[in-house]
Amino acid sequence: MSFVFEKFHRRRELLFTMKISSFSTSNFRYQIRRHVWPSLSSIIYPSIFLSFSSYNHKYDGYTGQILNLILYLTRPPVGFRSYSALSGPSSQFIKLPTDKYRPGVSSKEVLKIVNILTGDEGAVESKLNLLDGRLSIALVARVFQVLNRKNRPALHYFYWIRHRHPDLGCNPEICSLVIDNCGRLDDYNAMRGLLNDFRLKGLSLTRKAFEYLLVMAADEAKLKESTQKVIIILKEVGGICYFTGVHSLIEIFSVLRSLAMEKFVIENTEKRLSNYNLLFKEMCGRCEFGEARNLIDEMRNEGYPLVQNYNRLISTLLKNGEIVVAYKMFQEMKEKEKDCPPDALTYEVFICHYCNDGNLEIAFEFFADMMSRGLRPRLSTHAAFIRGYFNSNKYEEAHKYIVESDDKYSRSVNYSLLARLHLKTGNAVKAENILSELIEKGLKPNHKVYMEVRERLQKAGMEKLATDLEMKLCQLEHRP
Repeated sequence: MSFVFEKFHRRRELLFTMKISSFSTSNFRYQIRRHVWPSLSSIIYPSIFLSFSSYNHKYDGYTGQILNLILYLTRPPVGFRSYSALSGPSSQFIKLPTDKYRPGVSSKEVLKIVNILTGDEGAVESKLNLLDGRLSIALVARVFQVLNRKNRPALHYFYWIRHRHPDLGCNPEICSLVIDNCGRLDDYNAMRGLLNDFRLKGLSLTRKAFEYLLVMAADEAKLKESTQKVIIILKEVGGICYFTGVHSLIEIFSVLRSLAMEKFVIENTEKRLSNYNLLFKEMCGRCEFGEARNLIDEMRNEGYPLVQNYNRLISTLLKNGEIVVAYKMFQEMKEKEKDCPPDALTYEVFICHYCNDGNLEIAFEFFADMMSRGLRPRLSTHAAFIRGYFNSNKYEEAHKYIVESDDKYSRSVNYSLLARLHLKTGNAVKAENILSELIEKGLKPNHKVYMEVRERLQKAGMEKLATDLEMKLCQLEHRP
């Protein structure tokens, strides 16, 4: 990482030679994006490098540090993964963002490469070298997909890519497609060799590695036989290829809606919690509530924690209008306190549901029950109530709710959220009042919301209000 920051410091020196007297937020943002971000964006993604909260976009509380400012003002147009009501622990595998920002791929380019690969073997490499500069992830992937559909060997092409473009040769999607190619050709020895190599390089697999199994769906015996061969190889190889490979198999059989094959994979591999959780997620996605309920019982017998899965099932039931069944599941959790007592997220699922329906009275009953159990509400729980009030046009009640927030951090977040909601309705003056009230309490607003409100005021010709808000924040920041 040292070379990245050396490059970053050189860019920073160039940036700060600008005339500070001509400083403006928009110009500063532009200059940072032009001079600093190119040094960082190709290697460091904010979603991996930093963990921003849903509302604050801060880095460990440092609001004045230049690194935080630069990363805030220059974040690329990729969506951050917010922690939703159903989010579990972070995935143990980082998925590279290769599926975003793909250039269009011409069918002629794909056909040209496929014709080279299926033509005279002696001239293949020299012809590929002439096309070297045109390769992209999308193009290479399309070529593999065509070769796989035609059941034509693609190993030579993969080895050439790995030699000429090591970055493409380490791409999880491309690596998965070459594994799929081996499966289609029934070349499990080549598959074993590639997976061993991938394990040493720490490469993961996607479900595209086993799409060839979909073709065998009509022949259950052949499907099980081929799946068993894959499982044996994955066990031999081990490492990240084993874990991601098993997950990919479960995902593939989810596409087939084959619960029998999903369970076949779990039974013939380690009965890991992550595998059960993935299977449970797929069942909920297919609205297979009975099967999901049975899987909970099976997981209970294995001694696995169940709260996350109860929360997921309850949420799915509520989304599908099965309110009575969802409440029965909730009561079951309360009855089985030792196994899976409801947590703050369980209550939040119900609170969000009733707030979205405008039934705040019932939502507050769940809130009171949660507090009586000593559970602290999450920030997203507060947000649900604020949005519920706001969507019901109960603006004063929303304001009263945030005033009564019990800690400084949640109060700051809640005030900022309410200001943003007012701003979305076009009421910049009300948004300014909310932020001014927060600042007067000695708390800093969310920086992005503050900037949006100030810029909206300036565009509306209310320069005095914008300047007053800026001065209030400045005085707060310099308060001893």
